[in-house]
Amino acid sequence: MFRDLLRKKQQLSPEECKEILREEVRGVLAVNGDGGYPYALPINFYFDEECSRIYFHSGKVGHKLDSIAKSDKVSFCVYDKGYRKEGDWALNIRSVIIFGRIHTVDDWSDELMVKFSERFTDDLGYIKGEIESFRKSTVILCLEIEHMTGKLVNEA
Repeated sequence: MFRDLLRKKQQLSPEECKEILREEVRGVLAVNGDGGYPYALPINFYFDEECSRIYFHSGKVGHKLDSIAKSDKVSFCVYDKGYRKEGDWALNIRSVIIFGRIHTVDDWSDELMVKFSERFTDDLGYIKGEIESFRKSTVILCLEIEHMTGKLVNEA
């Protein structure tokens, strides 16, 4: 069902893909939007490596949730900051593209949101305050990974 990467020499290993998901904090989530147009948005995330799931938080209304209600199939792209080889102008970027199905998590725990938030700050008091302040207006989304590929691209 999912296509193989054509440029095998540029393919990242599953461990390299997981490393990018552990280290980076933002990616681009693409859903099937209005009128058949793709809708892609930058979004922060938490990668639960143990369960092979990606979590997002969101407000309870909007284009993203309307689109997910119509089709749970999404793709998610994360890429690193890149590097330049000495004396070279071209940027080398490692990216991961994930395909899967996304759903809301009805009974999310404070523990999940603490893990999510610790990617941005270690101030536990602040984190717990934010969780309490936004609990009623927040929905948690879970992306179940069905297919994941990674690639090293040279901009040259």
